[in-house]
Amino acid sequence: MSRALPKYNKRRVVFIGGAAAVALTGAVIAGTALAGTPDKSSTTQSARTLSDPGTISCPDVKSQLPAIPASAQAEVDRNLALLDTQIAEANKRLVDTVGQGGANFVQNAILGPLKDKRVSTIDRIAISIGRKGTKPTGLDALAACTLNAAGTTGSTGATGTATATPSATAAATQAAGGTDNTAAGSSAVGTISCPDVKSQLPAIPASAQAEVDRNLALLDTQIAEANKRLVDTVGQGGANFVQNAILGPLKDKRVSTIDRIAISIGRKGTKPTGLDSLAACTLTK
Repeated sequence: MSRALPKYNKRRVVFIGGAAAVALTGAVIAGTALAGTPDKSSTTQSARTLSDPGTISCPDVKSQLPAIPASAQAEVDRNLALLDTQIAEANKRLVDTVGQGGANFVQNAILGPLKDKRVSTIDRIAISIGRKGTKPTGLDALAACTLNAAGTTGSTGATGTATATPSATAAATQAAGGTDNTAAGSSAVGTISCPDVKSQLPAIPASAQAEVDRNLALLDTQIAEANKRLVDTVGQGGANFVQNAILGPLKDKRVSTIDRIAISIGRKGTKPTGLDSLAACTLTK
């Protein structure tokens, strides 16, 4: 009897030790599982960040305009509506391309091109008013827009976190004609070539010559800037980066500049038509 009791106690001790080991093992497994479980709040925050790239805000132009002559009202209204459309397109582009490109992609591919479009549109508004009234000055200061993202406001010079977009169509790569406006670029990334506008113009009235010359020079500047951007952003974005972020915005700028040339000639002569077909440029490697 006295010999069976220690044997029984020994077995009991072994059993208890085994249970303790099992319990300890279970605790380790549970702890490991918990350690590998993502924090729900951090997951929610990440989703919120990815789905909320922010919004683009631009200064109000309409409230800064002087009295508008009745003859200019329709054209001014069209261009004010175009300003709204441009902002809506830029905000859509911001959402569609979130997560693409590098640190400066929003500035280079959305805010920068948007500013250029607004400069041209605001200039057309000023020209319209100036035909029958006093042309307003200083409106270009209203062209730059900002990105409001994650509760912070960045200036147009600030870096963004989203990227830019398919705003331009594939047709922009099928430019016709020669390359009067071809600025020097890097041989590694190619150069941007655009059709010659000057050679396609009709006789230019003397009163329009200065304005036409300014806009022809602007076409050259735009191409030089696009070629510089081509070099500065090499390696950024995906397969369509050059088309979406450089060629597309360049085409938009050229459409506006060429339109101003046609309007200038048309004031004292026959307004040329069909020049918009010269707006699209190509990348030559």
